Amino acid sequence: MKIYTLTLSPAYDVHAAAKTFAAFHENLATVSSREAGGKGVNISRALHNNGVANTAVVVLGRDNCSEFQSDLEKTGMDCLCFYRPGRIRENLTLHCPDTPETRISFTGFTVDAGVLEEVRGALDIDENTVVTFTGRVPEGISMAQTKAFLKELQALGAKIVLDSRSFDLEDICEVRPWLIKPNQEEISMLFGCPIDTAEQALEKARKFVDAGVENVMVSLGGDGAVLIRDGKMYLAVPPKLEPVSTIGAGDSFIAGFLAAARENGTPEECLKNASAYGTAACLTAGSQPPEMADVARIRKEVKIRGLV
Repeated sequence: MKIYTLTLSPAYDVHAAAKTFAAFHENLATVSSREAGGKGVNISRALHNNGVANTAVVVLGRDNCSEFQSDLEKTGMDCLCFYRPGRIRENLTLHCPDTPETRISFTGFTVDAGVLEEVRGALDIDENTVVTFTGRVPEGISMAQTKAFLKELQALGAKIVLDSRSFDLEDICEVRPWLIKPNQEEISMLFGCPIDTAEQALEKARKFVDAGVENVMVSLGGDGAVLIRDGKMYLAVPPKLEPVSTIGAGDSFIAGFLAAARENGTPEECLKNASAYGTAACLTAGSQPPEMADVARIRKEVKIRGLV
């Protein structure tokens, strides 16, 4: 299986620490890390760090791309870069001991629909190819153009993984990706109602299956994750751990699923591996990828059970 991760809207992930956070006041913080990021980049990094070959396809703003490229080169990841005028945006995460993580996302460069044609022409697509489309659709590209691009890849044989808040319920059902992975907040937003339990998540997930989505995985934070595939439903319960950072855990979930699917894993194996990657990612600082040893240890502790 060839795996491409597409990041149209990359970002520098900036992590800062403060003793406390007070809204509407000046807050003194110290930057602890600044890393090349974006959901697709995070997926690629998690796969690469665990020995799974893939190619990160990234669109970069020329004005400040040198540091970003240097970060990617240091990892040894296989990357395919495209360029547009403007600056790569920044995502700021503030860590305080007495409050949850606070995130601020800035806007970045504008792209054009022509970049989709460039990307399509550069990818070697066949029926054994997976392309992840994650993160928001950037300014300059319409939803109609994005859906047409994804359908063109599907027509060439690609399996599409979709994880983007830019897509509403109708958009997802129209595209019919191979895999979606909303988290608890995202699936609640899609259906306009609170979804608090695995049973509620599975009830809504069935609507995507009925529309033709092959794999529907919903992550529920510390409560685990559910998967519907081939008409069967599964629940993964990870071990309870004290998280260092939850940034990028959802992206690692996708990476774990793909790593197992690449080895023709069963639905249970794909969900278990996804849960192990996602949980292990919570043990690393910032958006750093899960470590191989942590993934192996946690995978043994993840419990999978079928649901009626």
